[in-house]
Amino acid sequence: MRLPDSVTGSFLVVLGAAAAYGGWILPPVPGQPVGPNVFPLVIGIGLALCGLAIVFGIGHSFEEEEELVPLEDGQVAAAPPPGKLYGLRALLPPALLLFYVAAADRLGFIITAAIMVYVTSTALGAKWKLALPLAALSPFGIHLIFGKLLRVPLPAGLLPTPW
Repeated sequence: MRLPDSVTGSFLVVLGAAAAYGGWILPPVPGQPVGPNVFPLVIGIGLALCGLAIVFGIGHSFEEEEELVPLEDGQVAAAPPPGKLYGLRALLPPALLLFYVAAADRLGFIITAAIMVYVTSTALGAKWKLALPLAALSPFGIHLIFGKLLRVPLPAGLLPTPW
């Protein structure tokens, strides 16, 4: 049974809100600007925003799916087999992880993360009109959260900028 997107998105909103609330009520560590309460708060807000995007269909392509042809005995014809490279998508996460390890110090976090986001989103079926802005903006958002707010050192690489 397939759940509608509204149910899945609503569940993510509730889960994200619970995580954000848990981060909100955690006491901060005295003397530290960023304590253990920030991470669940940021992740919860991000998860709730992703759930809202699913509920409202933001970034989802509403192209008509191919209709399945009914057979004589009431069953429907099977979908056509996936292409030859379909199984290779399972190798994408470890390949991207190896790419990040090899390239992050040379290229920097921003460039490496942008390439990873673009490859992942296009492999998951996103059109380039969505994948390109996502690949351009998400590394900067991640850099602001982890590099600036949480003070996690990220490799600068080719873009040694003061921000």
